[in-house]
Amino acid sequence: MTTRKLRVAINAHLPEDIRILSATRCRADFHARFSANGKQYRYFIWNHPVMNPLLRHQAWHIGRKLDIKAMREAAKVFPGKHDFKSFATNRNYPPKSTVRTIKRCDIKRSGLLLTITIEGDGFLYKMCRGIAGTLAQVGEGKINAQDIRNILEQRDRRAAGMSAPAHGLVLWKVFYK
Repeated sequence: MTTRKLRVAINAHLPEDIRILSATRCRADFHARFSANGKQYRYFIWNHPVMNPLLRHQAWHIGRKLDIKAMREAAKVFPGKHDFKSFATNRNYPPKSTVRTIKRCDIKRSGLLLTITIEGDGFLYKMCRGIAGTLAQVGEGKINAQDIRNILEQRDRRAAGMSAPAHGLVLWKVFYK
């Protein structure tokens, strides 16, 4: 089957909110999860007193005006190699390591929509949602931007802010060698 036909065939069986945009041939030993060397997540926040009904399933609604400057200052702390235990939720088993390398953490505003982009070599369970929720609480003035380093050093989930709701998070890209 050609890669074009494969894309069409897979899309015919997927739910409407998931689509294959392209397909290519790969090595026989390729594994979609374990061959990845990085991922990019994006978290969307609608920042206005009234929620955009077209984004109600794709963005977190925060009605209070957020301090984007403070959020951006806090986001600058995340890139680099850190122990992210403070921002992750435990599963039924402990991970081998809670150290990850973040290559990018930034916040863009497009009108009333904020996009938090987090890119790294790997992520812990609910880590992106922990970072997004903490950044939102920085924007609300509940956490100081200068406290992020201390939160990382504590290695305690209770030290960080809330976990943002799941519906604003999107796995945007997966990077391969």
